[in-house]
Amino acid sequence: MIKLIVAALWISAATAGAVFYSFQSAGAKGDEETKPLLGGLDYVDTDIISVPIVGNSGVQGYFLTKLVYTVEPAQLAKLSIPAPALITDQVYSYLYSNPQIDFTAPKTMDIDAFRKNIRDSINARVGMEMVHDVLVDQINFLSKDEIRDNAIKRREVPQVSLKPAAMESEGH
Repeated sequence: MIKLIVAALWISAATAGAVFYSFQSAGAKGDEETKPLLGGLDYVDTDIISVPIVGNSGVQGYFLTKLVYTVEPAQLAKLSIPAPALITDQVYSYLYSNPQIDFTAPKTMDIDAFRKNIRDSINARVGMEMVHDVLVDQINFLSKDEIRDNAIKRREVPQVSLKPAAMESEGH
C-alpha cells in the first residue's frame, strides 16, 4: 500500500514539474519573437470606399472597395489621424495616380499589386511598418449606366389596385 502511495506522489510530482517547465519554456520563446500572422496584430476594416472614376470629361463610374488591414496596435496608437482616413486617402491616391487601370475589364486588374501598393504607400507615408497586410473584403466597379439603371428601377412603382379587397370579392 505504501508503494502505491509513493508511486502516485512520484507521478504527480513528475507531471506537475513537466507542465511547469513547458509553460516556462513556451513563455520565454513567445516573448522573443511574435509572428505577425499568428497573433499580436489587430484586424481593422474600413467602410465601403467609393472613388469616382473621371475620364472623357465626366464621371465614368465608381470604384467601390471594402478593405481589411492588419496593424500592430502600438503603432496604430501613435497615429495623430484616424487610420481609416489614412487608408481611404491612399486608395484615392493610388487610383488617381494609376490611370492605366481599366475598371471596365475587371480581369485585367492586378489585385495583388493593388494590395501591395496600398500597404507600401501607407507604410512610406507614416515612416514605419505599420500595415502588415491589406486584405480585400469587397471590390466592385459600377459604371455610370449601371447606376442610372438602378436609380430608374428604384423609381418605378408597381401598379397597385386602389379598390378595397372586400369590393373586389363582391364584384363591384
